[in-house]
Amino acid sequence: MQQQMAATVEEQMMVKAIREELPWENLPKRIQAALVSKDDWNRRIVNYCIRKRLPWTSSYARKVCKEGEYYEDLMRYLRKNLALYPYHLADYICRVMRISPFKYYCDILFEAMKNEQPYDSIPNFSAADALRITGVGRNEFIDIMNKCRSKIMWKLSKSIAKELLPALPVDQATEPWWTVRFVNFTLEEFKKLSEDETSAIDKISKEEVNSYVLFDPNVIDGLYKRGMVYFDVPVYPEDRFRVSRLEGFVSNKDQSYEDPIEELLYAVFVVSSENATVAELAKTLQADLYQLQAAASFACRLGWAVKLMDTESILRDSNSSTIPSNILTNDDEGSHMSINSEKSGHELLNNDSDGPRTISGASYVGFIVDANVTSYLMMGSLSPGLKSHAVTLYEAGKLGDSCIVDLCNDLASLEGKRFEGVLQEFANHAFSLRCFLECLLSGGIAPDETIEANNQECSIQENFTKTSSKENIDEGIGSVDTSEIDHYDELSQAVQPMVNSDAADQYSSSPSSIVSECKKSTDNNDSYNSKTSQLNGSTNINPLSKTKRSYRVNILRCESLASLSPSTLERLLLRDYDIMVSMIPLPYSSILLPSTTGLVHFGPPSYSSMTPWMKLALYTSSSCGPVSAVFMKGQRLRLLPEPLASCEKALIWSWDHSVVGGLGGKFEGNLVKGCLLLHYLNSMTKHSAVIVQPLSTNDLDETGNLVTVDIPLPLKNIDGSIVSTIASIGLPEEQILNLSSLLYNLSSKIELGTVGYLSLVRLHRISKSNEIISKNGNYEWIPLSLEFGIPLFNPKLCERICERVVESCMLQKDDISEHYEAMQNVRKRLRELCAEYQATGPTARLFNQRGNSKNSPRQLINIVSGRWSPFHDTLTPNQGGSPREHDRLKVATRQKCFTEVLSFDGSILRSYALAPVYEAATRTVHEDQPTTPVAKPEPDDADTKDVVLPGVNLIFDGAELHPFDIGACLQARQPISLIAEASSSSLAMK
Repeated sequence: MQQQMAATVEEQMMVKAIREELPWENLPKRIQAALVSKDDWNRRIVNYCIRKRLPWTSSYARKVCKEGEYYEDLMRYLRKNLALYPYHLADYICRVMRISPFKYYCDILFEAMKNEQPYDSIPNFSAADALRITGVGRNEFIDIMNKCRSKIMWKLSKSIAKELLPALPVDQATEPWWTVRFVNFTLEEFKKLSEDETSAIDKISKEEVNSYVLFDPNVIDGLYKRGMVYFDVPVYPEDRFRVSRLEGFVSNKDQSYEDPIEELLYAVFVVSSENATVAELAKTLQADLYQLQAAASFACRLGWAVKLMDTESILRDSNSSTIPSNILTNDDEGSHMSINSEKSGHELLNNDSDGPRTISGASYVGFIVDANVTSYLMMGSLSPGLKSHAVTLYEAGKLGDSCIVDLCNDLASLEGKRFEGVLQEFANHAFSLRCFLECLLSGGIAPDETIEANNQECSIQENFTKTSSKENIDEGIGSVDTSEIDHYDELSQAVQPMVNSDAADQYSSSPSSIVSECKKSTDNNDSYNSKTSQLNGSTNINPLSKTKRSYRVNILRCESLASLSPSTLERLLLRDYDIMVSMIPLPYSSILLPSTTGLVHFGPPSYSSMTPWMKLALYTSSSCGPVSAVFMKGQRLRLLPEPLASCEKALIWSWDHSVVGGLGGKFEGNLVKGCLLLHYLNSMTKHSAVIVQPLSTNDLDETGNLVTVDIPLPLKNIDGSIVSTIASIGLPEEQILNLSSLLYNLSSKIELGTVGYLSLVRLHRISKSNEIISKNGNYEWIPLSLEFGIPLFNPKLCERICERVVESCMLQKDDISEHYEAMQNVRKRLRELCAEYQATGPTARLFNQRGNSKNSPRQLINIVSGRWSPFHDTLTPNQGGSPREHDRLKVATRQKCFTEVLSFDGSILRSYALAPVYEAATRTVHEDQPTTPVAKPEPDDADTKDVVLPGVNLIFDGAELHPFDIGACLQARQPISLIAEASSSSLAMK
């Protein structure tokens, strides 16, 4: 291990020495000792420059080898690895060596065929570029190989394959701004040129500007196919690009060789923005500007990126642009070179990244999805037109705003189709995606609504037509173009429900009708809303923006964001986005937004919110929820403690989404039978902590299932009322119960103004006198879970969330940053809860060890031994062992003390009041204390991908969270406190 570490250090020292161009004589003795000779050092220099694709003229290789030898070794290395053609080195490779891209790709195709390698062995970008130039793709490659194998001479002569390859490059799209260069051709070749071709060559050699648009395309294309000219795609530091769809991408394997340009391409796709220059992209990625220019140039060649330019830029002199020496310096101006970028210059410099960001004008939204969405869109049986979007999103990691309208149109092709089985799940995601995208593009308001200011209006179509600068978008507020409105109306009217005849009642309304139905629902309830507003003390002050805020949307794949370094991700978010929205459920391995960016995020505020910690935070904050027992990882039970022992069924979740026997990975929890609960618990606690919620017979419906309802968020309308929210749920009048009062109570204690949904469960109610009330309608709704983000898996719920966004006008508020502060409070609450009950928290330390000092109080012995004060023995043991139907609710009806521990000794569930010294140590974090808005987020050490597991067993009794002693229920395991005491006693005896 030490030798490997030393070798790694030596390799790093060699790289540093090569970059500093140290000669052999000046190398440190440690490096010289690791090398055989000076020739070995020279070979390492050349190999390093080749791996980095450095030009000979500006690399250290120029001092140790000749130019021709260097490029011959480079091409030999590239052919061996079937690598990408080095277009940035074409001035020598194509002009001097006469190795054109067409000749090169024919060679690597022949190399693969000769060795009988499969087509998938050719790396992604090499295969895509070879397809563009030679026209040989997967099908053509297989066809040639089949023809070769059918010939008798194939085993003796592999040259048969070369004869079947194309003789000339295929026609390709050439942009007007590409420059034309000629090669060093021979005298015989020159004599064969026609008069027009000679004139073109003469013009290329004399003129400084050689853009393709200045020549006869037929003449240049003819010269290109004969290898007499080649195209250069100039990219300058101040250029801007827009990534389009990856048409022609070949999904083979990733490269196994080192290619910094190819590796940069994936990062460029994710971080690219038409508002950022190439120099700013280099600053964001902390990448070499020269290599980034080469990567952007290649993307333009394949049509995957579109250069945004002025008319004059076509005639720019490609030789007059030089790379500023300070382009990658740490100066503040270095990262804000473009004066045309809205987020560059003093605006970004003055941005307080530790607090909420101000949003004005056109807002930029990043919608985060996972790779599953790309696989859903990839299904050809849904819509072939979606495949290119899916490939772009998967490979590039991003769909730019220029593609969103096309995506919505392609999703509209699913209208009226019938799906069965798993395809219906794919179609559900497609329906939800389209619904939410159109909600964002409309700015979260009805198409017929207008927000006036000085008789000016802002067109929705602004989201699609502006090209390069946010500043231009902000200046585009003016008179409305009727053709644009008509276009948007057509887009909205095209949206129809994606249902079959059997599911018509489930998806009864279409996304296009969301805003109109919302408006009608709001109008019908105006009188009720005004009364409710007066009761809530709301005012008539309109918090909406005076001008209609437009939104431009990018779809981002969370796995691609996770591949970026945290610093790069933060720079990307600060530069390009105002609001981020996440789908749910996100994979736990995905990246969440750093709180320091100050971005408004409609999604999980932290990793802890994606675990059962969020349930405990919801229950303790609202002092309401189902009885829940939390069991630590690593325990094995011999019997179930009350109130789980006699439950009919139970809901169960694993803490880290790990799946054991099909249990634990389900987003909404698994409903299991009470008779099997002990087995399930013992299986799951081997791998993760577990939370269990016991249910009695009366809690279930006639089919033995739970009755739940999802409340779409944001909860309140712009006037503070919730009547339309309740109406949108569609519950029968007899099932409304305490729904209204519960929602008002929850909204006063927790953040329900975000995008997401609140799950409620209907449970049977018991009177405070512990007498069972008749079952006829005596139920109540209590919170089950709170999720932040967009549930693409549920089209109906997603549609209702979009309705709530419209009715609340949350996207048109002047101060949307209030949501940022509310989410910081949620993060703080989760952080405190994790800190209190994790393994290193005060409660876990208190209950997992006994006092070692002779002066320590011995009250905690009662927790282990079961010697309880009779005053608190309010829960009696089972009588005759008969199952009790309502043990779950008995926990909440006992006499409570301020701070207590619940303990089960095998027959009796008792509560124990802690002495003051322990009361202070275990005081829960949900006590009523005045809270202040969080202006700046605190450092969140717990906000990592590492799952924070509970370090002590817990039970929520319906109102409060308490430690739960189940030592008597454990199998073949002594309490940690006894083990610690026995260990200390044995040491004392020695």
